[in-house]
Parts: sequence; structure tokens; C-alpha cells
Amino acid sequence: MRAYDIIAKKRDGKKLTLSELEFMVSGFVKEEIPDCQMAAFLMACYIKGLDIEETVTLTQVMASSGEQIDLSSISGVKVDKHSTGGVGDKTTLVLTPLVASVGVPVAKMSGRSLGHTGGTLDKLESIPGYKVSLSMEEFVGQVMRIGLAVIGTGENINPADKKIYALRDVTATISSLPLIASSIMSKKIAGGAEAIVLDVKVGSGAFMKSQKEAEEIAKLMADIGKKAERKTVAVITNMDEPLGFAVGNALEVREAIETLKGKGPKDLEELCLELGAQMLLLAKKAGDLSEAKSMLKEVITSGKALDKFSQWIVAQGGDGSVTESYRCLPQAKIVSDYLAKESGYIFSVNAEEVGRAAMILGAGRESKKDKVDLAVGLVFKKKVGDYAEKGEVLVEIYANDMEKLDQADTIIDNAINIEKEKPKKKPLVLSTVKE
Repeated sequence: MRAYDIIAKKRDGKKLTLSELEFMVSGFVKEEIPDCQMAAFLMACYIKGLDIEETVTLTQVMASSGEQIDLSSISGVKVDKHSTGGVGDKTTLVLTPLVASVGVPVAKMSGRSLGHTGGTLDKLESIPGYKVSLSMEEFVGQVMRIGLAVIGTGENINPADKKIYALRDVTATISSLPLIASSIMSKKIAGGAEAIVLDVKVGSGAFMKSQKEAEEIAKLMADIGKKAERKTVAVITNMDEPLGFAVGNALEVREAIETLKGKGPKDLEELCLELGAQMLLLAKKAGDLSEAKSMLKEVITSGKALDKFSQWIVAQGGDGSVTESYRCLPQAKIVSDYLAKESGYIFSVNAEEVGRAAMILGAGRESKKDKVDLAVGLVFKKKVGDYAEKGEVLVEIYANDMEKLDQADTIIDNAINIEKEKPKKKPLVLSTVKE
């Protein structure tokens, strides 16, 4: 078997077998197949596509390329959650202690991200002392003890995805739906979850720009989950404006804690209740969505969800005082107000441009080598549909560099659109796709 022949076969639009996909993936991981041939293979897949059977096979081959986590020693149904990414998306910080406080174990592996803000791990590292690395024994043991752990993906977990994604990033093959689906689902399968809830974002601040495209990839991932014997539900959610008010690592940690106190933004709470309810249903903790949401609201009101957050942070070495005071979080040297240029309704906020402003401030990374400034970011004071008076503060800009602040201010100026008429606002949850 030769890589050349497999590349040519897919180039000609023919279906690949299990052995051929295994040969390509394992050969690339072992560095027996060079980048140039794998790049050609990925481009052939991008142009000619992969059918559902090929996509499922590729997913399983990638998931099997390294260690797979065994969570069988943890009692209960282990449910994982994945978001396709968005601006101000701090749902993991709220959702994991929320669900765990109802008795659903959460053994979650998260990552860092390229783009506007850091990933979940970057946000968590805003909390002094938090350890993103645990041994598998520590990881499983902590979940058994307190019901929750969130760590980084180890080097030996799904190495195929790490190498393939890095190559896709520089070969213009990122936007292939089968390759996106196999990347996401291979990580979830390798992580050991029995059930998976997917938050598929759509809109200006998301990778998927149309609801049709979002539902297409959601259906593909749900089909992969079913064939891999993982119960899978995908929730399509609106990302035309930032989620919540805060965009930036430490700022998002603060907002997540406020949400667990019952004082957070309504859209963030709504999304966490929706995703959390789906997780409870898959774990068979509730009979329907209404009951599940009531259970989640109760643990916010009672303080159990906030207590679980504190327990989790302390268990992983973090400063538990963060729930009482935000002084331990990184603080920006400069806080500047962006003021409304005219009176009117916030008609739209371009989430993609907001994300770009946050990245310029230093909240995200353009390359994996970039260092994230955990203190900087943006805090909005208004949402789409709110009325603002001329001169009223619309955004607080947190910065450590005046030049970057000026650049971010200009971008925000173009991102916010104020009109005289109140806009018709889209719902946050657009649809749900099941296996």
C-alpha cells in the first residue's frame, strides 16, 4: 500500500477503505508519510468530500491513534460537552460545576485556542495556581471524589488530530465539514464520554455563518456519535453578538462566577441551562427539559453550583478566594470607556470584529507561539436591542498597551451599529439536532 495511490484514489472521487485510512493516519503520526503527501490527501478530501461511512471510519481511526481514556470506574453516565467556539464563550466554566452539582460526573478535557480569546485552559489559568495538567489517575480520582475535573488534552491523546489539524491550518482545508466533524468527534470519543452535547455556533462570530451549514455539520456529528455508540445531541445557537458581556480570559472567569451566583447575563444563563438540561437528559437525571432546567436553577439559587465551582478550583490547586473577590485575577493597567456616538438602539454587534479587537489587545493568539495577556479584553454594557444615549458607556476596554487600545477602539467603532428603530432579535437557541 502506498500513500500516492490512496491520494490518487480520493482525487478521483473514489471511496476509501478502513485499511487505507488507517495507513494514511498512522503513517502520518509515525512520520512515515511526509507533510506534502498528507497535505495532498487532505486537499483531495476537501475537494471530493468524504461520505458518512468514510467520515465515521476516519473519526475512529483518529481516536485510536493514541491513548483512550477509560472512565468506567466512575459511576453514572459520563456526559461531555463541546462548543465549536465563539466570542465570549465561557460556558464550560459555568456548565461543568452546574451539572456536577446535580450529580452528573464531568471528566472534561479542554484546550487552548487560536483566535480572538484563549480557550478554556487559558481562562482557567487566570486563576492563580490552577493546574491544567493531572495524571490520568489524579484526573479520574478527582472526578470520583468531587464529581468534576477539567484538564488539558495530554500529548498521547489523539495525536493524529493534533498533527492533522496543524496541517489543515496552513493548507486551506480547515472548512471541510467531514474533517471538522472527525476532528471534534475523535477528541470526544478518545476522551471516554458515553454521551456528548454539542454547542454548534452560527453567525458573525462563529465558523459556521449559516444555520443550514450549522445544522448540516450537527447532523454529521450526531450520525458519527450514533455509529460510535455515543448518544449525541447538538444545539444550534446564535453567535451574531458576543455571548454575555465579557470577552477576555480573566474577565470571562469573573462573569462565569457571577452567573453561578445568579447575577450573570441572561443569555449566558439561558445557554448554560439549555446545554446543561440536555446533559441531564442524556445522563437520565431528568424526564424532560423543563424538569432538568428546574433542577439546574435550583442549584444556582441554593448556592450548590457556586460551592461546586470552589471545590473544583481548590482541588486543582487554584485560589478558592476567587469566588469572594476578583483581586486575585490578573488586572489590566488601563480601563478605557468607549462611548456611544449617537442615541438609538443597538441594532447589531459584529461578534467577529469584537473578537478581532480582543485579540489585538492580547486576549487571544494568532499563532501557537503567541503569549496570551490574561488581563485584557472587553466588557459590554449593552446588548443588541438595548437603547443607548449619546455619550453613554457602551464598552469598557481593558488594556496594557495604549497603541493596542487605540486599535481596538477603532475596530469596536465599526463593530457596533446604532439605529433609530429597535431591531428584531434572533432567539439564542435556534434548533436542536439529535442522532
